[in-house]
Amino acid sequence: MNAQGSSDTTATGAAAPAGWWSLLREDARCVLTRDPAARSLIEVWTIYPGLQAIALHRLAHALWTRGWRYLPRWLSFVSRALTQIDIHPGARIGARFFIDHGTGVVIGETAEIGDDVTLYHGVTLGGTSWRAGKRHPTLGHQVVVGAGAKILGPIKVGDGARVAANSVVIEAVPAGATVVGIPGRVVAPARRTTHGFDLEHHLIPDPVGKAIACLLDRVAQLERSLAHSQGLASADNACGVCDDQCAEPGFATAKPHLQPATVE
Repeated sequence: MNAQGSSDTTATGAAAPAGWWSLLREDARCVLTRDPAARSLIEVWTIYPGLQAIALHRLAHALWTRGWRYLPRWLSFVSRALTQIDIHPGARIGARFFIDHGTGVVIGETAEIGDDVTLYHGVTLGGTSWRAGKRHPTLGHQVVVGAGAKILGPIKVGDGARVAANSVVIEAVPAGATVVGIPGRVVAPARRTTHGFDLEHHLIPDPVGKAIACLLDRVAQLERSLAHSQGLASADNACGVCDDQCAEPGFATAKPHLQPATVE
């Protein structure tokens, strides 16, 4: 993948890479497909910073691959000033790349991004080493990365994977998996979608919340067992008086003797 197409391998008989303008037209059309707020190509071309940033990047990357250094970095600097999106000219980006909203996106020099990838604002594809060489992540095709997520190091994110908002991913992600948390953990296997892109972020599991709920349920069971073994009628008073109310009323029945904390 490079700025002129989604593939470098011409020696193996693959098709020649697409031109800058044809790639840019695909980038613009994919915005209409993935963003319901986009109503026309004129709107997309003129007021979508993600498209403007990728247009300048594809130009800068073409110069970078031809041996230029200062001018591509200067174009990247201008693009960052205009769009608040920082893409190193050395990054290799495939076709139909969409950055939604865009503010705060950072893509490092050795990052590689497949076709049909969607990034939201605040995403970082960063490195974990000061040494030269491959130090940024590789994203497969049709990957979706939620707002504020950080993918760090020379790791691979498989095709069709989803990274939840604000996750920190430091290990490889299997194709089609869903990653949540800090550090990111796979919480759901591959799942089918009828829309091509799985943007249902509200259906991403919460492993921390689930673990806490399981612990609270276990504590309630132990309290009931203890109360029964000691011949007590109820374990409702086992907790005593605390200085806060439960954030999840569903974990236990409300106790009238518990009072909300006093704020001074």
